[in-house]
Amino acid sequence: MGLTATKTRAAAPRREVPKSRGGRPTKTAAIERDQRLIEVATRLFLDRGFDATSLDAVAEAARVSKPTVYSRYGDKRGLFAAVLRREIARWLAPLSAAAETQLSSLADISVEQRLIEIGREMLTFTCGPDAVAFSRMMTSQAINFPDVAKLGKEEGWLKAVATTARFFDHLVAQGALDVEDTTIAAEVFLDVVVGHTHRMATFGTALEMKAAEKRMRAAIKLFLAGALGPAGRVQDAKGTQRRRPSR
Repeated sequence: MGLTATKTRAAAPRREVPKSRGGRPTKTAAIERDQRLIEVATRLFLDRGFDATSLDAVAEAARVSKPTVYSRYGDKRGLFAAVLRREIARWLAPLSAAAETQLSSLADISVEQRLIEIGREMLTFTCGPDAVAFSRMMTSQAINFPDVAKLGKEEGWLKAVATTARFFDHLVAQGALDVEDTTIAAEVFLDVVVGHTHRMATFGTALEMKAAEKRMRAAIKLFLAGALGPAGRVQDAKGTQRRRPSR
């Protein structure tokens, strides 16, 4: 959405919000209003960046009063935090879904293939244009607003690590992985599988999915070289990708 589209939407007549008997919007109307505010703010932050987006512009584009925006979010930092929290939840959803899918997948699927499926999902949502744009904004505002960086860490990175660690706990219980600390293993896995590609995308390097997936597969092989348990080695031997015999 560009500036022209934003102006066109801003010019539309303000929609009447259903009110309760006390004069306040109904609960349903308030939820719809907040969703509209977040949607509009998301597009404006992506189109204009953090510094060039004002609460007044968001209120106008969302067709709500300025006092409503200020009373709901306090300031632009509060609005950005709300937008970021929702975006992070959207990015984490595919990771959680992929982990759940692999937990319930057939036992004869190799550990390597399970991790490849998760890695592919991670590449798609962490290196997409919106995720990269928000990563840049969060990084640029982290010094001035440490709580924004804290939000990104706690709601994003730590939850991604926890989700991956729970998946690893399951594999350890099956004897498919042999790691002492699944949280550290999850941190290493996330960093080697998508960390480099995400950083390059943040720097503006064009993302080539074919090359990114090739790197992801190689990173997973390196990760598994020291992490496969006895059951994982037997399982992997049945697959198309065979481990080299130890010397």
